Amino acid sequence: MNAQHAEDAKPYVVATDGACQRNPGPAGWAWVAEDGHWAAGSIEAGTNNIGELLALLHAIRDHAHVPRLTVQADSMYAINTYSSWMDGHARRGWRTSTGAATKNIDILEMLIAARDARRAAGMPDVELEHVRGHSGHRLNGWADERAVRAAQHGAEGRELIWSTHRTAERIDVRVDAPTAGADRSR
Repeated sequence: MNAQHAEDAKPYVVATDGACQRNPGPAGWAWVAEDGHWAAGSIEAGTNNIGELLALLHAIRDHAHVPRLTVQADSMYAINTYSSWMDGHARRGWRTSTGAATKNIDILEMLIAARDARRAAGMPDVELEHVRGHSGHRLNGWADERAVRAAQHGAEGRELIWSTHRTAERIDVRVDAPTAGADRSR
């Protein structure tokens, strides 16, 4: 796709979130799109930051074909890592600006590869937008609900990925996400 067509395309909005039980501990990540498509994944051991970065990574990878992708995140860590820090860490041999070892290098390398693949395909960079978490932002609420649920699966020893791209049903993002446990039978 050429740059002019990408500029004319309507942005496709995806919200991301990560969750962790006992940071570090079982973790989850999720993205939820404006049209109800979603994906979530669980890991048995991680941190909230790992969940946030994996949510961003999967949102970008799963929408590699989308000309104008806007990712909303409540994590300034994920936003700053992607937009400012990861290239510097790589240039310094995976060291932070203070010389400490960079964390989550495997995820950062995958984020750089996903970004570079978009660029190589002539696509514009992903637009990142900060949203306040737990403040009534509907898509972020759904991403949080899915990430928390995924972390619960991680606590049960299951590392899985669920997605509307893999047979899961879309969610109705016109309504607020249930609060923790509200959709469970008692």
